[in-house]
Amino acid sequence: MNPSDMLRIVDSLHREKNIDKEIVMQAIEAALVTAAKKHYGETAEITVAIDRESGALSGTHNGEPMDSAEISGRIGAQTAKQVIIQKIREAERDSLLGEYGEQIGQLVNGVITRSEGGATIVSLGTVEAILPRSEQIPGETHHPNERVRAVVFEVRPQGSRVKVVLSRTRPVFVQRLFEQEIPEIADGVISVNAIAREPGHRSKVAVSSTDQRVDCVGACVGVRGNRIKNIVDELGGERIDIVRWNDDPETLIRAALQPAEVDQVLLCDMIGRAIVLVREDQLSLAIGRKGQNVRLASKLCGWDIEIMTNDELEEQIDRAVAGFSQIEGMTEELAQRLVEQGYLSYDDLSVIEPDALMEMGGLTEEQVDTITNQAEDLAAQAEQAADDEKRRKKEEENRAAMAAVQAAAHAAANPAPAAVEVAPAEEPAAEGVPGAAADTSATDESPAPASEAPAPEDSPS
Repeated sequence: MNPSDMLRIVDSLHREKNIDKEIVMQAIEAALVTAAKKHYGETAEITVAIDRESGALSGTHNGEPMDSAEISGRIGAQTAKQVIIQKIREAERDSLLGEYGEQIGQLVNGVITRSEGGATIVSLGTVEAILPRSEQIPGETHHPNERVRAVVFEVRPQGSRVKVVLSRTRPVFVQRLFEQEIPEIADGVISVNAIAREPGHRSKVAVSSTDQRVDCVGACVGVRGNRIKNIVDELGGERIDIVRWNDDPETLIRAALQPAEVDQVLLCDMIGRAIVLVREDQLSLAIGRKGQNVRLASKLCGWDIEIMTNDELEEQIDRAVAGFSQIEGMTEELAQRLVEQGYLSYDDLSVIEPDALMEMGGLTEEQVDTITNQAEDLAAQAEQAADDEKRRKKEEENRAAMAAVQAAAHAAANPAPAAVEVAPAEEPAAEGVPGAAADTSATDESPAPASEAPAPEDSPS
């Protein structure tokens, strides 16, 4: 092979496949060694080198030098070609792995080419990526030639190819959209501190500003909501709550539960629980539809948030103190202290750290084991009782549904008799018309109401 042709091939592969020139050189050298061993035998000691500057070939066979013609001509050009192609494919795969591996979590733009089953195939230019159904926003549909934005979620080798998986459901997708639509975030003036998301339904985004003159919430919303509207449109109408971040957990929890008005936040540091007290009229608003508001607030703040009214808290406290006091080795004072730390059920008590309980109650390790074992048993009993109650209610609902079905079937099989319509009486015949007198007499002979009955005649004397 002409040295100039060698360099031209290497340069072409480097530019077309985005493969480092050194990798291409090593692939060609390995291919020529493999082809030479097929010619001389696997036990032969073969070395092949390519001059990186001139492209000239040199090599040895059992220590004896070989000329370039012998290396590239007589030792099996077809074999060398196959090996080179294989090496180049592997190098191309490794290059793509490196390129897209660095883009994990980053936003990419692509064009949809087709659908395969539930997955959508997206062309990113150098590779076809997969957008699985599970990583698509619920309710959205995609069509060929449509442009789509997503984040790179996973990159892994698959044979001689690279599998790139995209996602539109991850919280980082919302963060990247914020960075793209809001210049203050890209400039570092505003930071996205936390995101909690239920794709297609609702997201909560906590933001903060390093410049006191910049309102982080207002900047994210934009003039007349134009900035946040672009993000909502990209997410298919998903509702977005922008929360002002605060390092104080109590303040952050209050903000995260908006629009509900919070009366008080009780932080239980030992178990990471926050008991939030609200008025009765704010209870459903704080919890949200199917618990969505409190669930997202818990993810955003990193606390296990429980919403209740003052009356419900007092009831739980009384029930917990009474229940804990029945445990062998548990004093009423210790039960009260546990409740103050947020332990309100046997299940909570069963997972308490032994060291914490020993320090809190001045107990020995054996006493702590006794208490936690009893708590585990009582928690299992309470769970079984709750399951039984659920099963009982389910059976009652099934019986009620079956009864309704049977009643409907019975009604369909035995329809009520149709109502008989009584024809209205004919108009009295005109004077001189036969039958008119008979009709009139019939009408006159109808019995009078009791209140209007004629008085009886006097009996003859």
